[in-house]
Amino acid sequence: MARRRATAMAMVRTPLGASAVVLLTAMIALAVFAPVLWGEPAAAIDTDAIQQGPSADHLLGTDALGRDIFYRVLVASRLSLGLALGATLLGVVVGTLLGTAPSVLPRRAGRLVTAGVNIAVAFPGLLLALFFAVIFGVGTTGAMLAIGLATAPSFARLTQTLSASVAGLDYVAAARIAGVSRIRILLRHILPNIAEPLVVNATIGAGASLLAFAGLSFLGIGVQAPSYDWGRLLGEGLNRIYTNPAAALGPGLAVVVAGLAFNLFGETLAAVVGQRKPEPRVGVLPEPAPIADGPADSDAVLQVEDLRVSFPSAAGWTTPVRGVSFSVHAGEAVGVVGESGSGKSLTALAVSRLIESPGVVTAARLDFIGVPLLSTPERELRTLLGTSLAMVFQDPTTSFNPTRRIGRQLAEAAEEHQGLSRGKALALAVRKLQAVRVPAAERRARQYPHEFSGGMRQRAMIGMGLMGTPKLVIADEPTTALDVTVQRQVLRLLAQVRSDTQAAIMLISHDITIVSQTCDRVLVMYAGRIVEDLPVDRLHTAARHPYTRALLDVVPDLDTDRHQPLGVIPGRPPEPGHLPAGCAFAARCAFASEQCRGEDPLLLDVGGSHRVACWHPVVTVEDRALTAGGAR
Repeated sequence: MARRRATAMAMVRTPLGASAVVLLTAMIALAVFAPVLWGEPAAAIDTDAIQQGPSADHLLGTDALGRDIFYRVLVASRLSLGLALGATLLGVVVGTLLGTAPSVLPRRAGRLVTAGVNIAVAFPGLLLALFFAVIFGVGTTGAMLAIGLATAPSFARLTQTLSASVAGLDYVAAARIAGVSRIRILLRHILPNIAEPLVVNATIGAGASLLAFAGLSFLGIGVQAPSYDWGRLLGEGLNRIYTNPAAALGPGLAVVVAGLAFNLFGETLAAVVGQRKPEPRVGVLPEPAPIADGPADSDAVLQVEDLRVSFPSAAGWTTPVRGVSFSVHAGEAVGVVGESGSGKSLTALAVSRLIESPGVVTAARLDFIGVPLLSTPERELRTLLGTSLAMVFQDPTTSFNPTRRIGRQLAEAAEEHQGLSRGKALALAVRKLQAVRVPAAERRARQYPHEFSGGMRQRAMIGMGLMGTPKLVIADEPTTALDVTVQRQVLRLLAQVRSDTQAAIMLISHDITIVSQTCDRVLVMYAGRIVEDLPVDRLHTAARHPYTRALLDVVPDLDTDRHQPLGVIPGRPPEPGHLPAGCAFAARCAFASEQCRGEDPLLLDVGGSHRVACWHPVVTVEDRALTAGGAR
């Protein structure tokens, strides 16, 4: 109920939505009350006023029996709208049954139904309606059946497509494995998940049914005397178009307005329940961080201070990245590690200016090669980020357009930002594919993404980043779903890019071992914050935060006892919208005290380019050695 109320409120917030709702409500009210209010004057015959033109007594004139055309147009709204809705309902029911039949029937029967639907969709709807009208005969019932069956194939095709997209999901497969019948799967798991787009298309289809019904009545094979709808009135008025144009204008305008009401309502409904949902209103925006007072680091490629990323929710603003500060210098490789949900990828997306509305990014400083990213106009940033920042996404399969060749996708960046011609940009793309060790690069450039293996696609993604002159390469889980051999090849390629171009590397990974073997410095993130920042050569000997130590302890090595279960970190990270007071890791930490549960520690420098946010940092082997040396 709350969801329906929210949908209704969202529809009337925009001017278009409010207009559509008001217009459709007015049409429905007219259909309900017009026959009651003006039924008698519309049926009254006046032989003294036959075929008169518009006047104060008859706004649209009179017909061949002296009946008022204006009142007849108003009264005809009930039959016109009722028949259109009835035909639409018939089309939706029949189309849904045909569209879901392949999911219920045996395979051969389902294929026959699908073939029949495909053949029917190939014919224009009006041609099908005329064909069925000949079969069912003239009249109201025949016209309704004709239009309903003519619109059914399009709904069947839509239902087939939507059902196929849902039928492949895991929860449907789980229901099949559990022995749930096909009909129950259809009713419980498939139809409820495709109901909204079907309702939206049915609303839009009602307008088309109204026009089709008016067309059949206009041709004389729809509504028959003594009944009348807008189409029949339009046909009668057209015979007097030269003597009284208003007689045809009235019913024609009614058809247009009613069709427009259905279409606008359907489009508004699609905007609300589909991908174009209005941004939620959850009160005031989060306060921006105060601008940093200190001087910027002139040697830093990327300098981040107090970065926060917030998203609206029903309870207010949720901030999954809160107060992140770090810097990356030229030629430096910085690894970012942490469990899922710690804010690693969001931090990278915020740095790349890829957080879309309604997300909000604030920072005291967010500078890339000296340019403030939050205050520089978007037009100026496009060229800067397009040529100087490279992003290697986690899944290259979804990062490439499956309908375009790899070479053309790489060349697009050079054409856009460097002004190269189509041929020169493609030649540059081939050279970049060669640079990232893609074999037969010229032939591969003419292939589509699905013709590449996973590792090859990841190399091509790195090559796309090299189409400019990147100062920073952000690699977000670049080795996910790759076997260990290909992982090593990709990591070596990133190291080679760093060596050849002096570009900084920001490597995001769940695997702390990969980061320790690849990077110079490690940022450990937990619950949207950096909890430790230290050089890689001190990671195994001097890591002081309990969470960092826990990440290291759960990594198996050659000495791990195979008869013992693998190590795990007890508990689970907190949800971004339900962060506890104090240190977010306190509930999982063996060293937590009351201070940890009440106060959130700051990220403080402990010497040796090492920062840690902990009230009770672990005493490491290196600390003991330094203490012993001082005592002597």
